[in-house]
Amino acid sequence: MAERVMSLDELNSALRDLHADLLRAEVASAGLIDAVQTQHRESARNLIHYVAARQHDLRPLQASLAAYGLSSLGRMESIVRPWIETVIETVDALATGRPRHGIWGDLDGGTRLLLRNRDDVLGAVHGHDDRITHIMVTMPSEAADDPGLVQRMGAAGMDVARINCAHDGPAEWARMIAAVRALPGGVRVAMDLGGPKVRTGPLEQGPKVVKVRPQRNDRGEVERPVRVLLAGLVDAPLAEPVEAVIPVTWAEPAAARGVRVGDELRLTDARGRARELRELTVSDAGVVVGFDRTTYFETGLQIEGPDAAATVGDLPEVRQHLFVRAGDELRLQRSLEPQPATQVGPHRIGCTLEEVFTDARPGERILFDDGKIAGTIREVTPDELVVDVERAGAGIKLRAEKGINLPDTTLRIPALTASDRANLPFVAAHADLVNLSFVQSPADVADLIAELEALDATGIGITLKIETGPAFEALPQMLLEAMRWGDVGVMIARGDLAVELGFERLAEVQEEILWLCEAAHVPVIWATQVLDTLARTGLPSRSEVTDAAMGRRAEAVMLNKGPFIVEAIEALESILDRMGGHVEKKRSLLRPLASFDLKADR
Repeated sequence: MAERVMSLDELNSALRDLHADLLRAEVASAGLIDAVQTQHRESARNLIHYVAARQHDLRPLQASLAAYGLSSLGRMESIVRPWIETVIETVDALATGRPRHGIWGDLDGGTRLLLRNRDDVLGAVHGHDDRITHIMVTMPSEAADDPGLVQRMGAAGMDVARINCAHDGPAEWARMIAAVRALPGGVRVAMDLGGPKVRTGPLEQGPKVVKVRPQRNDRGEVERPVRVLLAGLVDAPLAEPVEAVIPVTWAEPAAARGVRVGDELRLTDARGRARELRELTVSDAGVVVGFDRTTYFETGLQIEGPDAAATVGDLPEVRQHLFVRAGDELRLQRSLEPQPATQVGPHRIGCTLEEVFTDARPGERILFDDGKIAGTIREVTPDELVVDVERAGAGIKLRAEKGINLPDTTLRIPALTASDRANLPFVAAHADLVNLSFVQSPADVADLIAELEALDATGIGITLKIETGPAFEALPQMLLEAMRWGDVGVMIARGDLAVELGFERLAEVQEEILWLCEAAHVPVIWATQVLDTLARTGLPSRSEVTDAAMGRRAEAVMLNKGPFIVEAIEALESILDRMGGHVEKKRSLLRPLASFDLKADR
């Protein structure tokens, strides 16, 4: 059923009531507005106006305005009060027949503030002249020792290089930054603080075994013998490809040099199966052997031949896992002692954050490994959470260092960990932007500002990573707190946010964050799994191309690392350039937003 169209008098009254609410909110929040830096004063005022306006259901008003051919308020984010005042003036002119007095205020002023802040935070765009959305790229570990890779990333269109402090260390970060600073055009450096990420603890060590098997056809016949290098002579290049390299120590230093092509070496593999390995080639790199049966090499195994003997050297451990199914019991441990790998429940695994055991309550949800495993906490003790697993697909391998999310639990922990505080001097001295992970409250923002002030790091920008439910709900207050600083941005960390709030809410939530940040004139970085398949495999999925195109509404889009990262940057550059002629923010229907409330406790 169509909405009833308001009369012009009714429209006038509704708009003036809305306008009065904006003024009341501004007066009530005068202390918050006065606390921000002068350059952010108008932005803070506009943010207050927007949050006040969005406490109303504006859809009936929008429908009536559209019926008269007037602005439906769907693009008022960046300049709320002058926009509404201009619409009031237009309705008055229609109702009375008097000419309009003109436009109230500068309706482009908010957009100019947002563009200024975008450039202050993110720097220049390096790519097509028509592209205005910045590209942020996560630095892979190999970038520390491969300046050529960094050069290719820069040439492809990288505008901001992101370094995650949860990986590598200061020596590697310094080399990455040196390579970025050598790029033309002033590519910016952003550094992520690790934050209090909740992860699974270690599992007991697996066996040091390498499995090698030949390739078979559809009949199960071996198409060709598998080739393995027994390496143990000198460090020398290998002239031919092999399926695996097994380090060995020969019984006599020169024993392998007496091995002849065609000789057979014998061993009993890790499963107790007798195996024969036929020598194919001998070189300075070692002895290449061939065989046509699956073989499990294990550290310490003996290999014997006619005139030589060797011992298998140190092999990597097989990574262990719990195999978790729906209906299993999973016991989360305060102790970080390695737990045994189990294939049937009950399972046990450690948790890296002790506060979980004091703050979690029975009945609350808990998720593991990006939500692949979901359950409910049945019991809480000082040293253990007992979890009933309710969803795990057809069975999930849960490994060490996988993320844990507790969307119903209020974790009383600061965003800055001891490790973050130790890393901040390096970050402040080398980066242009610091990304605050797992921020949840204005107090977390104030904590970071205090640390940066103590380091006299007033030139560095701050980005708030929104990745939890509490962070999303406290975003207006956190933005006002951050505006006490100079350059401010927001990153929508969509991976954890989707797990915390539910995947079905992600689209809605990311829209609300974009709107609120536009009202605050704060640039937004669209992050997590953008063109992820392309970066990992070299071929994108159709859905992720559409997702990347939607990122054009943000001020920056972030790519993660992968072997095809240069190709991903080039593709994103092209997508954003093409979408520039089609998308510029949005027009939206403005139902009331219950998510944000400036009266909530700070």
